[in-house]
This record gives sequence, C-alpha cells and structure tokens, in this order.
Amino acid sequence: MANLKEIRGRITSITSTMQITRAMKMVSAAKLKKAQDAIVMLRPYSEKLQEIIQNVNSSSDPDQISVYAQKREVKRILFIAVTSNRGLAGAFNSSIVKELNNQFRDKSQYEVEVLTIGKKAFDAVRRTRAVYSNESAVFDNLNFDTVAHVAEGVMTSFREGKFDEVYLIYNKFVNAATQEVTAEQLLPISMAEKAEDTQVETDYIFEPNRNEILDNLIPKAIKTQVFKAVLDSVASEHGARMTAMHKATDNAQALKNDLVIFYNKARQAAITNEILEIVSGAEALKNS
Repeated sequence: MANLKEIRGRITSITSTMQITRAMKMVSAAKLKKAQDAIVMLRPYSEKLQEIIQNVNSSSDPDQISVYAQKREVKRILFIAVTSNRGLAGAFNSSIVKELNNQFRDKSQYEVEVLTIGKKAFDAVRRTRAVYSNESAVFDNLNFDTVAHVAEGVMTSFREGKFDEVYLIYNKFVNAATQEVTAEQLLPISMAEKAEDTQVETDYIFEPNRNEILDNLIPKAIKTQVFKAVLDSVASEHGARMTAMHKATDNAQALKNDLVIFYNKARQAAITNEILEIVSGAEALKNS
C-alpha cells in the first residue's frame, strides 16, 4: 500500500503542476495579443522611417554624412542582447545566449562589451564578459521613452568613440510558435548609396534643409529600431512561453494518464492478492 500511496502523491503533484502550466499558458496568450498588436503597428512606421532617411540621403552632400553613419576602424564593439527577466519560455533565452557566444567567437579579435536588456542575458554573461550596462528595468515600465533613454546612452558612447560598431541581438516575432534569432547592426547606420544609373528627383523642397532633416530623423530612427527590437522580443517571449506551457501541460497529462493506469493495475493486483489470501485462509480453516 505504501507504493500506491506514493503513486497517488505523484498524481496529485502532477495535477497541481498542470493547473499552474495551464494558467501560465492562458496568461501568456492574453498578453501575446497586446504585444503582437504593438509590434505589428510599429513595424510599418519603422520601415517607412528608414525609407525616408535613405531617400533624403540619396540627394545629400556625401561630404556631410551623419556622425551615426560614419564608419571607422573597428576596435571596440557593443552588443545589445535582449532577453526576458523570467524563464519558463522554452529556448527563448538560451537561443539569444547561444547567438551571443557565436558572435563573441566571430569577433574575438575585437574588444567586446555587452549591454543586457533582460536578467537572463545579464546572468549568462556577467561572469565571463564585460557588461557595459544592465537595463533589465525597462520591462518594469516599458514604453518608448524608457527604451529611448537607453538608446540615447548608446548613441552618446558611439559619438564619443567608445564603440566603433553596435549590434542588436533579439528574437524577432513571426508568430506564436515561431521566433527568429536576429543579429543586426545598429551603428553605424546603413545609408543606401545612390546608384550611378538612378535618376534622383531634384524638385523636392526641404525645410529647413536636408542635413537638418537627417540630424532629426536619424536619432529617432535609431531609437525606434531599439524599441522595435524590444517589442519584438516581448511578443516572442509571450509566444514562446505560451507554446512551452502548452507542451508542458500536454506532457504532464500524458504522464498522469500513465500513472493512473499503473495505479489502477497495482491496486487491482493488491486487491487480487488480498482475495487470494482470504480464500487461502478460509480453505486452511476448512481443511483443519
């Protein structure tokens, strides 16, 4: 009976786990809708902003290039790694850490520092790499101004020459079940060059002028790119956690079913043994 009691305890424990994973799945599903709407609305704006910058730049004086587009000899690199503050999201966080380690190996000849957005990234790299800054608190009050403040600090460091290149590493949201690990260059920004056979219209009126427009648009585009990466990561996190909790619930249900069958068989065997003992005892008394 002790064995049956142990099995009953395991069944009860698994049932409690299923309730937790099912609740976490429902919470992530509810948060995913809001996060998905946010990133879907931001993407067209971000893409159009990049397009405007490239169009304005195509007719600008090449000698007056923005400081954020200036390429220089690469000596120091900053990686901005975006993860979550919590786990239980499958491979969501570990995939970012893996990509970050791959980047470290590929760029081992440079001085590398990491700016972490998310406690999981900070915990993974703080013992082995120089952490430039830990900005995990942005998730406590996630909005454009909070992320823009982080981006402004990175832009200032780039202007001052502390870093020659800056890269973003994050999970790009595709759908609830799919997230793509993305590594993209944030600084210096990529300015599309005018092809020789491209005819550029010259009847545009720029107010106040092209360079001032770029000086205002480029910082905004950089901040928007960082904000988009964070929103992509948030939506990906909820999708990954919802999928992980769905699988965990299914696995717990399958394990519970197996234990129930095993319990019933063991219970039936115990009852059969008791009946056999009773019958044997009765026969012994009868024969005596």
